[in-house]
Amino acid sequence: MFIGIDHGTTAMRFATESDEFKMSREEAMSFSFSDLSKLCPPDEIEGIALSYSMGDNISKITALHKVKNRGLVSQEGAGKHIGGGTRVFDEVAKSTIPAVVMCGLHRGSPTDPRFKAYSHQASPEKIGIAYEVCHALGGDVIISDVSSNTVTLLVSNGKITGAFDACIFAPGTRHGALDVDAIRRIDAGGCTANEAFQRAGVDYSLPEHERMRTVAMFAAMECAAMLQLNQKARIALAGTLAPVIALEVHSLLKKEVAVYDEWCASRGLARIAHDVFSGVPEILGLGVDL
Repeated sequence: MFIGIDHGTTAMRFATESDEFKMSREEAMSFSFSDLSKLCPPDEIEGIALSYSMGDNISKITALHKVKNRGLVSQEGAGKHIGGGTRVFDEVAKSTIPAVVMCGLHRGSPTDPRFKAYSHQASPEKIGIAYEVCHALGGDVIISDVSSNTVTLLVSNGKITGAFDACIFAPGTRHGALDVDAIRRIDAGGCTANEAFQRAGVDYSLPEHERMRTVAMFAAMECAAMLQLNQKARIALAGTLAPVIALEVHSLLKKEVAVYDEWCASRGLARIAHDVFSGVPEILGLGVDL
């Protein structure tokens, strides 16, 4: 049995090919490796693929025992720091189960150099989403993961071309790009940049009746931008808001939209664990270092 672990914005999600469970990141602070028995007996686990934060210190899918600083350049940066993800990572590290740490997409990644205008493109769990979607839809897809934040990836000919990170373009419910007003508040000492990022989503900027229409519009715009690089790519939405905004995105793009739920990342990571421990040397153009 192979397990995928998704370090999400609000929850840790654990999945095999057929089962899943989740914990809030606060609940995960008391995670024990034995909790994986909710999926299968621990002695039946053959391998694990886990994501942790931004994964910006590695550019390959890497054996956990080879990873330094849990795969991060720094613990500082955009996002909320709680401790649940750290607990899960360290519990897996203490076990004897083979495990790989997923890399994020950043300037050290083998993506289109033009995306490297920005230091970070996507966090590691998005690779799991892309792998799961490509398994169903083929090697030319655009995936927008829409929930607390919005991140959109392009896969062409089975390899990741690049991605728009949450702090660059489309807002989610909680996070988004820093606009002029946010920059002024930061410069005035009213908040840190990270605090501004965590309150840049539509839940903080718009009345409730406009929020989902807005998220749908910006997600569709990111997808439309990616279509300029691959006109034949199929469109997919993932994340908690995917079923909520799918019809609006379809209407805006005039294209069919496949919908995946909040378990897409952890299921895709379980699929990656199966494949890398079966000897697959590359996942969506990303190398494997066991």
